[in-house]
Amino acid sequence: MTEWFRPAGSTAHEGFELMVRPGEPDWHHTGLSIRTLLPGQSVEIDTGDCEYIVLPLSGSAEVVIDGDSVPLGGRADVFAGATDLAYVPRGTTFAVVSAGGARIAFPHAKAAKDVPFQRIAADDVETELRGAGVSSRQVRNFGVPGVLDADSIIACEVITPAGNWSSYPPHKHDEHKPGKESELEEIYYFELQLSDDVPEGVKGNDPIGYQRVYGTDDRPIEVLAEVRSGDLVLVPHGWHGPAMAPPGYDMYYLNVMAGPGTERQWLITDDPQHAWVRELWNSQHIDPRLPFGKEESVGGDES
Repeated sequence: MTEWFRPAGSTAHEGFELMVRPGEPDWHHTGLSIRTLLPGQSVEIDTGDCEYIVLPLSGSAEVVIDGDSVPLGGRADVFAGATDLAYVPRGTTFAVVSAGGARIAFPHAKAAKDVPFQRIAADDVETELRGAGVSSRQVRNFGVPGVLDADSIIACEVITPAGNWSSYPPHKHDEHKPGKESELEEIYYFELQLSDDVPEGVKGNDPIGYQRVYGTDDRPIEVLAEVRSGDLVLVPHGWHGPAMAPPGYDMYYLNVMAGPGTERQWLITDDPQHAWVRELWNSQHIDPRLPFGKEESVGGDES
């Protein structure tokens, strides 16, 4: 039986602290790997039949491709703000080097066509605030249609302040319903931190969150995971949400999605038992703690 919750370190492989690849049992389209580079270190990657995103989680780096070096400005950490990133097409060998050291995420997905290399500046990353009240969260849409040109991969970052619920109401995207729902696998990669309102001198420093995934009668799946920094949850199908940030702990997650469809779309269906939650937002305000990092809101209310 495939383990959909994978704790930090459980997928370490060949110098990568995390590695999930398309082609694992019951997993077909999406992947994610993370590598820590010490100052001056580099890593070389052959994309094969996948398209890749180079996303600094902390620190800055350069992408070396076809003899050119492309700088990525980076950031202090995932809560500090958006970052420069790069898209690398399938069938390409490239390297990433960091003069000062960095942690780099490599979201990737199976690709059926060639798309040119791109560099996306942090200033061009669309940031929106979704939901309201305790369902408020911040989304950086760095790898969605309209921002990043790609064949299949869709990716974003979500910041959920301490005490809030994200990926809520629960929703799914595991069926092809033209104009209504798209068929996409999804990866959730988590990092957490103590929130600003935690008193100085707190002895505990073990930030936790929770992630829920559940299925339908004909396609069952059950995940209720206590997640920490570096943990991963795979969603092959089914309803997913909420992602819960307990009081005292801010939550970050990186989403990576792709599927078998020929059209690159992110269309969701809310669980009808909980879809009414959206109506509450009409009378509530966005959490004043948002946005994190000096970023602007452009609205939106998807997942």
